[in-house]
Amino acid sequence: MELKPITDREFAQFQRLIHQIAGISLSPAKKAMVCGRLAKRVRELGLDSYGDYLQRLAGRHAQDELQTAVDLLTTNETFFFREKKHFEFLARHVQAARRPGLMFRAWSAACSSGEEPYSIAMVLAECLGDGPWEVVASDISRRVLARAQGGCYAMERAEHIPPQYLRRYCLRGIGSKTDTFLIERFLRDRVRFVPINLNAALGNIGPFDVVFLRNVMIYFDMATKQQVVARVAATLRSGGIFIVSHSETLHGISDALEQIAPSVYRKP
Repeated sequence: MELKPITDREFAQFQRLIHQIAGISLSPAKKAMVCGRLAKRVRELGLDSYGDYLQRLAGRHAQDELQTAVDLLTTNETFFFREKKHFEFLARHVQAARRPGLMFRAWSAACSSGEEPYSIAMVLAECLGDGPWEVVASDISRRVLARAQGGCYAMERAEHIPPQYLRRYCLRGIGSKTDTFLIERFLRDRVRFVPINLNAALGNIGPFDVVFLRNVMIYFDMATKQQVVARVAATLRSGGIFIVSHSETLHGISDALEQIAPSVYRKP
């Protein structure tokens, strides 16, 4: 089925929709991306225009379809040990901040397909072993959360995992699965995946000793950045660590956190 080209008015409606739901600001340059990600779904529903799909999303029983649209429009690119200096910092911080007998909690606040929280878990396993620790991993997309929870990845995704971690925490597939690896169950059991929209009330999920909020704020306008950072920072314990990507900063966004290293902040 050939779709009618998206109109400027329809694209503007998608811009408002994704901003209202997820706080994400889509620039005009993203029009082709929106069409590319939604086209297959629009055809699957037997529709021939983006306008018809917008009507479907506005229906009384559209909650599931709205979730599908959000899943398709949110970006989920990531890899294991992305920006490795953050994980080196995490290891040092855990050793310095460890409190015998007390739970150490980390939050991967936009975990996508799971590479970040499993990377965090490998570091915590090395530093804390069988001690009390857990990783909470959240994303707005239930589709990627379901994939992440399985802990199975194509073998080429292992490229950035340190060799010692790969040996200890990853199991190579056999038979028809030789081109994949599985995160070891001990590690998977320490990571709890939950759907969370950072653009809404977070509920009682804290407190945390460290939060990773990386490669997320680039999709928000300034007002949304300030609101999201305030919500997330409120979940940190005193002295807790807040980590953003090397391409992001909290300058002008929050004065509740103090910078202690490049892209690393601390709650006083």
